Amino acid sequence: MSKVVVVTSGKGGVGKTTTSASFATGLAMRGHKTAVIDFDVGLRNLDLIMGCERRVVYDFVNVINGEASLKQALIRDKAHDNLFILPASQTRDKDAFTTEGVGKVIDELRESFDYIVCDSPAGIEKGAMMALYYADEALIVTNPEVSSVRDSDRILGILSAKSKRAEEGLEPIKEHLVVTRYSASRVATGEMLSIEDIQELLGINLIAVIPESGAVLQASNAGVPVVRDEVSNSGQAYQDLISRFLGEELPMRFLDSEKKGFLKRLFGT
Repeated sequence: MSKVVVVTSGKGGVGKTTTSASFATGLAMRGHKTAVIDFDVGLRNLDLIMGCERRVVYDFVNVINGEASLKQALIRDKAHDNLFILPASQTRDKDAFTTEGVGKVIDELRESFDYIVCDSPAGIEKGAMMALYYADEALIVTNPEVSSVRDSDRILGILSAKSKRAEEGLEPIKEHLVVTRYSASRVATGEMLSIEDIQELLGINLIAVIPESGAVLQASNAGVPVVRDEVSNSGQAYQDLISRFLGEELPMRFLDSEKKGFLKRLFGT
């Protein structure tokens, strides 16, 4: 049975699209046929991070409006035959979304895919509401700062009240917390909230801590999801996220500051 997973948070710039790309890619790497949809109409960044921006011909809105078939709009990932991207439109606005139109596309994807990952835009406007409406599970992405956590708390309220599952009185959306751009050293100096603080404020299951890392930006610029970087801490953390999502029990890594060796301390590198 297929699952729809929304990647969401109230605040912009927390790493939703990075997480969507790595989450979808990681599922495909584990053998699951996966589609990832960009709901950010007007901006469209997912295709850049996935490295397929030059292959976009038709988009999500074209499919909703009947201007192209789903098969025409889906872009197969270069590295994984079982991963497909449905890009957003850069020329329409979010009013192009309708509940019925989005639902029809989701239903068609359910027929062929194990997982449908919905990359939500920031905020609580129409695109974000459409991204979460049909979700079975949710990754709540937050940074370890008060404003980000507060906005994520608002999204949790919307998930429990305005999703299709909530409207129909079904089992609630299963929520998972992903903390991105985490720096143990900055937590120690009081510049960032601790994982315990975030969990206390949000009260949902922690599935991954993604450490602050230059590898994320490098991967994004290269059009390669960072989950494919098996060397960097951030790539390994996203791989851990996939393992936990698929039911494996793993200890949480990257919560402590890296202890610098003598040469690093001496030269400050």
